[in-house]
Amino acid sequence: MRVNFTVNGRKQEADDVWEGESLLYVLRERMGLPGSKNACEQGECGSCTVRLDGVPVCSCLVAAGQAEGREIVTVEGLADYAKHRDDEHPGGGCAGGGCGTSLDAAKRWQAMPHDSQSGEQGTELSPIQQAFIDAGAVQCGFCTPGLLVAADEMLEHTPSPTDADIREALSGNLCRCTGYEKILDAVRLAAARQDEVV
Repeated sequence: MRVNFTVNGRKQEADDVWEGESLLYVLRERMGLPGSKNACEQGECGSCTVRLDGVPVCSCLVAAGQAEGREIVTVEGLADYAKHRDDEHPGGGCAGGGCGTSLDAAKRWQAMPHDSQSGEQGTELSPIQQAFIDAGAVQCGFCTPGLLVAADEMLEHTPSPTDADIREALSGNLCRCTGYEKILDAVRLAAARQDEVV
């Protein structure tokens, strides 16, 4: 079957998708977007978290056919999503399909933040991505994409979260490095920076 959906703000289609194929597989193997990680494939670790119509979901548990006509945001499109949410579509991200990251650009995307020592300008990051780097929360990095997507969604709806809010929002994401304190620091930092902007 053919599945038509919006991925990171751009209309896309995937052909020859079989009924049992997961959204995670389609994103990683067919669309070439490896940011969402394939870890437990049981919806327990959260490493494959993407936003489906704005709601964080484990993409390993979503059949690709269920994504027909829907909007998906992966970690590769998080920076553009956050930018357009704040600038042009307050609270709406790229839901209209008129903005976003092209598939080619998403495939080439790499985290290259601004280097304060050399002055070199890298790829623009979303506020939560920059906060993870600044707080040293990336660690091995395998769980990071899912945590970023979940934290971004939480900050969109709860701009001044309590520690309990953060822990609840990230409770579906496991970090095997066991260093959750830096992750919590990063979300607190992103929330504080969000408050400074307002």
